[in-house]
Amino acid sequence: MNQQIAVIATGNRHKLEEISEMLKDFSIQVKSMDDIGLEGLEIEETGTTFEENAVIKAETVCGKTGLMALADDSGLEVDALGGAPGIYSARYAGEQGNDEANNKKLLEALKDISLENRKARFVCALAVVFPDGLKIVVRGTVEGYIDFEEKGSHGFGYDPLFLIPAYQQTFGQLGPVIKNSMSHRGRAIELMKTKLEEIFNA
Repeated sequence: MNQQIAVIATGNRHKLEEISEMLKDFSIQVKSMDDIGLEGLEIEETGTTFEENAVIKAETVCGKTGLMALADDSGLEVDALGGAPGIYSARYAGEQGNDEANNKKLLEALKDISLENRKARFVCALAVVFPDGLKIVVRGTVEGYIDFEEKGSHGFGYDPLFLIPAYQQTFGQLGPVIKNSMSHRGRAIELMKTKLEEIFNA
């Protein structure tokens, strides 16, 4: 089968870089929204789950381009906060929220909670929508804890706070190679690759 073009439906440069790196050896040609003239496109995420929001983004971009579109919706779930910030992870500290503000708010919310009760997970729902209407949705997760302070300069978002027990380091300390090998997004991408290969080879 000829190599297919897949548009990554995100305006987040960090996500685009991670997904592109994970797909570099796969049989699709990755394009950004900027590449196809959709720079600045704002997609309203009206879903109530990661999966619903991923599909909304992929369907929107597929509909505008007529190309296969891939979108992720991801975030952090903290057990002690009832699963918050969840689908609101990117704007936890407000619509204008940024990584620094979000991390500060999270630390404040957990300030009196011991490490063993700071269990959390990163969740990534990944959706691919084809021009013929076919949809595939997968979910990847990684378990960890929220550390007491930011550590490390790698990654983005909550990475400097997300402690991986096996390493006793945060994603911010571990760097992209180790992170991508075990991250929620990495696991979702691997699941998606398997499903896409089945379709491409059918």
